[in-house]
Amino acid sequence: MYGLKEMLLKEEARLQKIAEKTRNQLKDVPAGTLRISKSNNHIQYYHCSKKNPRKNGTYLPKAEERFARRLAQKEYDEKVLRLAERRLRQIGHMAGEYQDDEIEKIFLGEHEARRKLICPAEATWEQQLTRWMQEKYEGKGFQEGIAQIYSDRGERVRSKSEKILADYFYHNNIPYKYEKPLHLKGYGVIYPDFTFLSKRTGSEIYWEHEGRMDDPEYAKTAIKKIETYEEHGIYIGERLILTFETEAAVLSKKSIERNVRRYLT
Repeated sequence: MYGLKEMLLKEEARLQKIAEKTRNQLKDVPAGTLRISKSNNHIQYYHCSKKNPRKNGTYLPKAEERFARRLAQKEYDEKVLRLAERRLRQIGHMAGEYQDDEIEKIFLGEHEARRKLICPAEATWEQQLTRWMQEKYEGKGFQEGIAQIYSDRGERVRSKSEKILADYFYHNNIPYKYEKPLHLKGYGVIYPDFTFLSKRTGSEIYWEHEGRMDDPEYAKTAIKKIETYEEHGIYIGERLILTFETEAAVLSKKSIERNVRRYLT
């Protein structure tokens, strides 16, 4: 599963921070434990320790509430630290040997002649991508009388900004489909500007460029389109990439590169 190792390493980093925090908090803590009792609908706190001769602990009056808090925090931190350390050992073992493409590597490691005789357990990434790129589709089409703009790949696009995007993807070997129809249940067909196949998840990712956001009517339509995506479980930052443009703020190469780095590599 692509992306699992990255997830494991992120979880490992999160748990390391938690473990470090709780260890620091446990450096100077009182001995013993806290016992909580309820009497006449009132909560009562008791300090229990091995040195304390009283079996049920020493009663802590209201003035000692801060001490009770420290005991409660200590016991909580000890539980969290035990869990974090256990999970870190498990993740360390798994992440140390796990590779996202280990099943694929077995197939690719076979001799070329042998690979021709084998049906792999799952399609390699290149096979998946090739199959996806070969799927035929019919785009949105163009009205007569509007400017004809073509990308370096030779396809017609609707704006100079879309040409910039298409050319960037083409020259950086990022496979894409332009205005591939997307069927949304209960809504109909929508035509994302660009569609990609995610290597991490195996699902499609959509890129919409909203190029006239200083036009109120255009902006209203753009927002409605974004809401439509979200209503169908396609959220910004997950499977939906957005870039924007106004007359004063044009599409920049840096913006394209940031989004490509984050979502497409």
